[in-house]
Amino acid sequence: MKSNQKAKKSYHHGDLHQSLLTTATKMLNEQGIDSLSLRKIAENVGVSRTAAYHHFTDKNDLLCAIAAQGFTQWQQQAEKVLSDKTLSKSDHYRAFVYNYIDFATANANLYDLMFGRTIWKDQGSNETLRQAAYPTFDYQVKITKHWQDIGLFPQTESSLRLAQVIWGTLHGIARLTIDGIYKDNTSIEEMCECAVNLFLANQPH
Repeated sequence: MKSNQKAKKSYHHGDLHQSLLTTATKMLNEQGIDSLSLRKIAENVGVSRTAAYHHFTDKNDLLCAIAAQGFTQWQQQAEKVLSDKTLSKSDHYRAFVYNYIDFATANANLYDLMFGRTIWKDQGSNETLRQAAYPTFDYQVKITKHWQDIGLFPQTESSLRLAQVIWGTLHGIARLTIDGIYKDNTSIEEMCECAVNLFLANQPH
């Protein structure tokens, strides 16, 4: 009990929020969504359940916060890849494809949460999640438009629809991999290369 009291005193308001979120994300990745409860997370952090409820009103609120952080993390990784000035125009797109699949498969439970029905169906998403998720797709539309402007993709297609089709393709590959339908790395790599080649067909590199 003393250790818990000591832990409680060591946290500042903002620190505890992030500590709860970090611990919850770790539990999600290691044990899956069924392992999550504010009580268990509070115990792992070393604070009371009441303290946890000061930061997250319920489990759905917590799940939305975890997913929101996942979207932010994905966009940061994508921006890092696309800012690499050593890559050619086509290699930027290739790197984007591989980075998407790598992120999804390395964070399978988080990816399931980010794009699954648990928080999106029946208006389960909250404002925190929407403010993180929607801008990441807007970002993908923006970079798709850029790729069209530099001649990588045809300009005859809507940037929005093209971004949606690219996303749908990558999401499909990710799901086939995460769900265990394809486990062989060679098959996954060949699917990624096929996705790259199909979208870049007949375009100047």
